[in-house]
Amino acid sequence: MATLTFEPMPVPLREDAHGAIRVGDTRVLLDLVIQEFRNGATPEGIVESYDALTLAEVYAVISYYLRHSDEIDTYLDRREQEARAVRERIEALQPPRPNLRAALMARAKAREKAGAQTD
Repeated sequence: MATLTFEPMPVPLREDAHGAIRVGDTRVLLDLVIQEFRNGATPEGIVESYDALTLAEVYAVISYYLRHSDEIDTYLDRREQEARAVRERIEALQPPRPNLRAALMARAKAREKAGAQTD
């Protein structure tokens, strides 16, 4: 009977220079994989969505998440807070444009009308 050798497998996660956790050697964020998983996607579906990932990587990441969900959830909450702060800073730097949507819609209608007249 053949004997199996069990060896520890590294989790394919790495932290980039900006503190974001990425999967394997790809640019795919851990955030995206976990969000897909939480939304009901299968590992196979996640690989279809992010073809840079391998099925083994996705299963390993999900397995790690299931064993360390508290730490990962804390990381994801921190990332969301950071993203919200960046959005708020960017929005604060923008000039007020109360009629922006109406102006864009009017511009789009004018283009449509001009296009219809040239046909």
